[in-house]
Amino acid sequence: MTSTDFARAAHQPVAARAAPNQFALLRQRRFAPFFWTQFAGAANDNLFKFAFTVMVTYQLSVSWLEPAMAGLVIGALFILPFLLFSATSGQLTDKFEKTRMIRFVKNLEIAIMLLAAWGFMVANVPVLLGCVFLMGLHSTLFGPVKFAYLPQVLNERELTGGNGMVEMGTFVAILLGNVVGGLLVALPQVGHASVAIACVALAIAGRVVAQFIPNAPATDPGLKINWNPVTETWRNLKLAHGNVVVFRSLLGISWMWFFGAVFLSNFPAFAKEVLHGNEQVASLLLVVFSVGIGVGSLLCEKFSHRHVEIGLVPLGAIGMTVFAVDLYFASRGLPPHAGHTLRSFLAQPAHWRVMADLLLLSLFAGLYSVPMYALIQLRSAPTHRARIIAANNILNALFMIASSVIAGALLKSGFSIPQIFLIVGLANAVVAGYIFLLVPEYLLRFIAWVMTRIVYRFKVRGDQHIPSEGAAILVANHVSFVDAVLLMAASPRPIRFIMDSRIFQVPVLGWIFRLAKCIPVAPQKEDPTVYQHAFDEAAKVLREGDLLGIFPEGGLTRDGQLQPFKGGVMKILEQAKADGLDVPVVPMALTNLWGSYFSRIEKDGAMTRPFRRGLFNRVGLNVGEPVSAAQVTPEVLQGKVARLLAD
Repeated sequence: MTSTDFARAAHQPVAARAAPNQFALLRQRRFAPFFWTQFAGAANDNLFKFAFTVMVTYQLSVSWLEPAMAGLVIGALFILPFLLFSATSGQLTDKFEKTRMIRFVKNLEIAIMLLAAWGFMVANVPVLLGCVFLMGLHSTLFGPVKFAYLPQVLNERELTGGNGMVEMGTFVAILLGNVVGGLLVALPQVGHASVAIACVALAIAGRVVAQFIPNAPATDPGLKINWNPVTETWRNLKLAHGNVVVFRSLLGISWMWFFGAVFLSNFPAFAKEVLHGNEQVASLLLVVFSVGIGVGSLLCEKFSHRHVEIGLVPLGAIGMTVFAVDLYFASRGLPPHAGHTLRSFLAQPAHWRVMADLLLLSLFAGLYSVPMYALIQLRSAPTHRARIIAANNILNALFMIASSVIAGALLKSGFSIPQIFLIVGLANAVVAGYIFLLVPEYLLRFIAWVMTRIVYRFKVRGDQHIPSEGAAILVANHVSFVDAVLLMAASPRPIRFIMDSRIFQVPVLGWIFRLAKCIPVAPQKEDPTVYQHAFDEAAKVLREGDLLGIFPEGGLTRDGQLQPFKGGVMKILEQAKADGLDVPVVPMALTNLWGSYFSRIEKDGAMTRPFRRGLFNRVGLNVGEPVSAAQVTPEVLQGKVARLLAD
C-alpha cells in the first residue's frame, strides 16, 4: 500500500460518520481530543509568555532587558524557531504517524514547562527566555501536525467547520491565556508560583488528552529527512510553488497575519494614546478582537453550506478594508481624557463605534482566513501536505516580522496609530485585489456565492455525487446565462465549461467566463478551428484530472423545456477512452430558473424584464448519481436529466 493509499484509507471511514455540524465534532473522538490538545497548547503558550512579559516589565529590574523592549524580545524569540525549524518539522510530520508526533510534542511541552516553573520560582530571566525559544520550537513542531491532521480525519464537507472550530479555539485560548497569565502573575507573594503550577498543569492536561487522539497514518513514511534548514526551507517553498493556487493562498494567509499583527501589536499604545484608556481598556480591545475572529471562523461553515467555499475570501477582504478604514475615522477627534477606566470608556457612545469596527474587522478576518486554510489542506497532495503547511509557517513568520518593522518605521516617521491602521486597510484592498486577479478562482467563487445567496436562494440536492477528486464530466440543462455560475457555486472544485462562443460577447458575463477559462465552441460548419480546439481543450482538462462542464442541448432553451441532447459528449468520451481514461458523467438539472433574471422568456429576449420575479427567488440544482462512460448515450443522459427535473 502506498502512502497515498494510507491517506485515502484513513479518510474513507469519515464519510460514514460525518458530523451534522461543526459543533457535533466536539463529541467525536477523531476531533475532540485533538481540539482540546491544541487548545491547551495555545493557552499555555500565551499564559507563559504574557506572565513572563508582565514579570520583567513591572516586577523585576533587569538592567540588560529594558521594560519597553521586553515584549519585542520575547515575541522575536518565540517566532525565531518558526524560521529555523519549520522545514524540518514539516518533514517529520509527513514521515511519521501524526498522533505519535503530537504526543512527542506534548511530552516536550511538559519538560519545557517544568524548566520554566523553576525559572519563575527563582525569577531567572535567562532561563525563562530560553523557555520562550523552546515553546516557540514546540509550536513550530505542532503547527504542521495541526493542519495536516484535519484533512486526514475530516471529509470535504467537514473541513471548513473543523478549521473554523480550531481557529476559534486558538483565539479563545490566546485570550484566556493572556488574561489568566496576567491575573496570576500579579497575585501578591504567590504570583510566580501560581504561574509555574498553571503552566505545568496545562502541559500535563494537554498530554493526557492527546492520549485519546486516534492514529493518523504517515503520508510519506519513506521520506528521507534533510536536516539542513536552509536548503529544506527553499525546497519547501519550491514545493508549495508547484501548485499556483496553493502557493498564492499561502501568500494570502501570510498577508492576513501581517494585517492582524499590526493591530494586535499596537493595541496597548492605541488604548493609551488614542483612546485615553488604562490597561483594562487595552485588554477589552484584545477581547473584542478575539471574539470577532472566533465568530467569523464559526460563521464560515454556515455561509459555505458545509463546503470549502473560497468565495468567502473576497468577502472577508472587503470587510477587513471597510472596517479598518472606518476605525481610522472613528478614532479621530476623540475628546482628551485624563485616563478612562473600563466603566468610563464604555460610557462614551463614540467608543462603541471603535469596538464595533474592531469586532467586524476581525470577524471578516475569520471569514478570510478559514477558507484559505481549508483550500490549502484540500488541494495539497497528502504526501507532502505537512511540508506545505511548514512553508506557510515560514512565510507567516516573515510577514509578521515585516509588519513589526514597517509599523515601527511608520511610527518613527511621525504617523499616528490610526493613520497606520488606515494605511494597512487600504493596502489590504490592493494586496487582496492583486491576489484575486492572480487567482481568479477566488473572485469567481465570490461572484457565484453572491448569485446564490443574494440574487437567488439556491438549494442543491445530491451534491455528494459531484466527485471530490479525479476527472468527471458534468452535464446539465441550459436555462439561463448564469447556469455555469450556479454550477460553480455547487461544486467544491473548479469546473472548466465548454460554452457557445456567442455567450462570450455578452457584457460582464463574457468577462466572467473568460476569467473562468471557459472553453468557447462553435458549430463545425461555422468555425472548424474553434470547434476542434474546444474538443482538444476538453481532452486536456480530463487528462489533468479536472471537472469538465457541458450543456448538451447546445444552446439556451427558448421555451423552458428540455431540448434534445447533442452528441458532443460522446466525442469527448471517445477521446478520453483513447487516452486510457474511464470518465464518469454526472447528470444535473437546474430547476425553477425559467423566467428568472437571466433566462429568456417567450416573446421576449433575455433579461428584458429582469425583476419580474422579485428578489431572492428560489432556484435549485438536483444532482444525479454518476453514469459510467460505457452506459452513456445522449438519450440516456437526457432521460436522467428529465427525471431530475421532474424530482
